Amino acid sequence: MGNEKVVFGIYNADGSFLGELQYSILKVLGRASCNLCDTTHGWNPFGKRKWKRVCNSSDLDIHLIHRDEATASQLKAAGGLPSFITESEGNWIQIMSADQLSKFKNKPSELVAELEDLFEKSNEGLDC
Repeated sequence: MGNEKVVFGIYNADGSFLGELQYSILKVLGRASCNLCDTTHGWNPFGKRKWKRVCNSSDLDIHLIHRDEATASQLKAAGGLPSFITESEGNWIQIMSADQLSKFKNKPSELVAELEDLFEKSNEGLDC
């Protein structure tokens, strides 16, 4: 195919130790949430095995980053977080919004299958 199939998932949390701690406390209090965090890690700091298995069997190269690790252009393309983005013709574009992502909470197989479809559509020039 020639094109790399790279997508970035951006968490609605910061990646620093204090950022992770703050998110965990706010999550326990019901004042913060991130459907992407729930699907990929839950309470396991090393990540869920099922998520890792699904990613390893996918043609997509899925990179997960925190909002404080994303560039300004990535955050602009992502819109509301969490979100999935990819690069197309030198620009970042959103391929899955926070609302779309919420439908796949704790359903990693379905999430990655949808990402694969959306990635293909984004490279065909179709609206996602």
